[in-house]
Amino acid sequence: MTDGRPVVVTGGAGAIGHILVGRLLESGSEVRVIDNLSSGRAEHLESFRGNPKLKLVVADLRQPAQYASEFRGAGAVWHLAANPDIRLGTSDPTVDLEQGTIATFRVLDVARTNDVPSVRFSSSSVVYGYPSVFPTPESYGPLLPQSQYGGAKLACEAMLSAFAHSYGIEAHIFRFANIVGPRMTHGVIYDFFEKLRRDSARLEVLGDGRQAKSYLRTEECVDAMLLAAEKAHERANVFNLGTTDRISVREIAEKVVAAHGGRARIEYTGGSTGWVGDIPQQLLAVDRIRTLGWVARRTSAQAVDETIAELLRGRVG
Repeated sequence: MTDGRPVVVTGGAGAIGHILVGRLLESGSEVRVIDNLSSGRAEHLESFRGNPKLKLVVADLRQPAQYASEFRGAGAVWHLAANPDIRLGTSDPTVDLEQGTIATFRVLDVARTNDVPSVRFSSSSVVYGYPSVFPTPESYGPLLPQSQYGGAKLACEAMLSAFAHSYGIEAHIFRFANIVGPRMTHGVIYDFFEKLRRDSARLEVLGDGRQAKSYLRTEECVDAMLLAAEKAHERANVFNLGTTDRISVREIAEKVVAAHGGRARIEYTGGSTGWVGDIPQQLLAVDRIRTLGWVARRTSAQAVDETIAELLRGRVG
């Protein structure tokens, strides 16, 4: 994938990152993971322990001196590290500035000074703000994010494009739908499980439950990213990643309650959005990635069902 050169993965101990790390190791790549372990977990990489091609460096991406040497000789950087909680940025606006925008600039600058030829970045569908077109294509604009998280992701996309055109770096930008899978630490399904753990008789749902979005499994997200990195070679490549359908928050709440025995009452707080910065309706056009040969194997409902089953097994076990 990188002509035998090492690969750097920031956020490689996270829910998406550890699956990507596994795929890269399977391909024979040497993988250097950089993670501050604020949301990622070292145990997520436990199954790869003993693999001489894996290295974990615990570092703050805002401090290049802690990790810059890991970029030497690298063929690519997969930059997945970020604040994973959109709502956190509303209460503390500095979080996404520091962990998103500033950290990304540092990563890009270290990649530039070490002549790393390719940077792949995990962005988000929230950069579109409230789109008026569904499914929303990559060409949609203007992009008007509604959250600090979305603003930081869009700023990172702009910097990546600038570095690509100024310094010859090949850039891949992936705008994710809602990604769900094992080892989640945030998101609506995880939140519902946590609420029922605290009160098994009541499930509070933010908004009116009509919010509807696309949900894609982590493994399928990684498949799509790897395919795009292999086949798309413009200076700056932008891809939406998601399913072609969506599922409502109401349906997810009902599924989670049913999985817990069906006894909890569901209570809605009301309003069309769940929180400040929430985008209530999302459906991405995925024609661009599909032209490369990728198709989501699960519907949004199937992705949600599989994730609920995993979380339930984890709680019971």
